[in-house]
Amino acid sequence: MYIAIPTRETVVDDHFGHCEYFTVYNVDNNNQIVSHEIVPSLQGCGCKSNIASVLADKGVTLMLAGNIGQGAINVLANRGIQVVRGCSGNTQKVVEDYLSGSLLDSGKTCSSHEGCNH
Repeated sequence: MYIAIPTRETVVDDHFGHCEYFTVYNVDNNNQIVSHEIVPSLQGCGCKSNIASVLADKGVTLMLAGNIGQGAINVLANRGIQVVRGCSGNTQKVVEDYLSGSLLDSGKTCSSHEGCNH
């Protein structure tokens, strides 16, 4: 399984569409992180960029995000990427929390931005 996280420095970026890069974790069948890679963030608003296709082509099926708008969620879903919202903190710890079952979707969608709803 491949999990993507919008990242700024080593923590979950609070704004999907403005992150420095995406950290993509490769998780094995035993729910262990085997590797990770950095995927550059594309220019422009996250939901209007081609990032969903780039991540899907890398095998990503899950995104652990901070704040993210419905437009971005829809674009990711169309590429087969499920989104868990409300994540924060160190990216590796967030993945570990998700894998252990202690991280749940916040149910909150960011709607404070014009246009593409980061």
